[in-house]
Amino acid sequence: MRLVVLSLAAALVSATPALANEGRVEARGGVYWSNGYTQDAYGVAAGYDFDLGENAFTGMEVSADKIADTGTKVAFGFTGRAGAKVGNGGKLFAAGGYTTEPCDLCRGAWHAGAGYEQGFANNLYGKVEYRHFFTDNNRPDSNAVMVGVGMKF
Repeated sequence: MRLVVLSLAAALVSATPALANEGRVEARGGVYWSNGYTQDAYGVAAGYDFDLGENAFTGMEVSADKIADTGTKVAFGFTGRAGAKVGNGGKLFAAGGYTTEPCDLCRGAWHAGAGYEQGFANNLYGKVEYRHFFTDNNRPDSNAVMVGVGMKF
C-alpha cells in the first residue's frame, strides 16, 4: 500500500505544472513632490503577481508609505499592476490604484505610474517606480519616485 501511495504522489507531482506566481514584500524609500514642496518618503509594500504566460503578468499590491514631515500620518495604497517580463528576471509594468490621505490637510487620490523590477540573488529584487497622484481638492497634483528592495516567495 505504501508503494502505491508513493507512486501516486510522485505521478501527481510530476503532472502538476510549475507555477511561477509569486508573492513579494519590500521596503522602499524615495522622494515625494508637489508644486515647490519636496520631501523624502519611505514605506513598505506587499503584493502578489500572477503569470499571464511566458511574457506577461498582472498583480496587486498594498502599501503603507510615510512622507517624512507629516507627523504620524501614513498613506495606505491599493494598487494593481500589469506588464511584460523582460530579460532575465526583469518586469516592466504600468500601475494604478488609490492612495489614502498622506497628510492631515490632504485627501486620498487616484494614482497612475510605471516601474521596473529586477530579480537578483534567487529570491531578492530591486525596484524603481514613479507614481502621479491626481488630487481633486483644488490642490496641485503630486508625484513620487520610490526605490525598493524586496523578497519574493
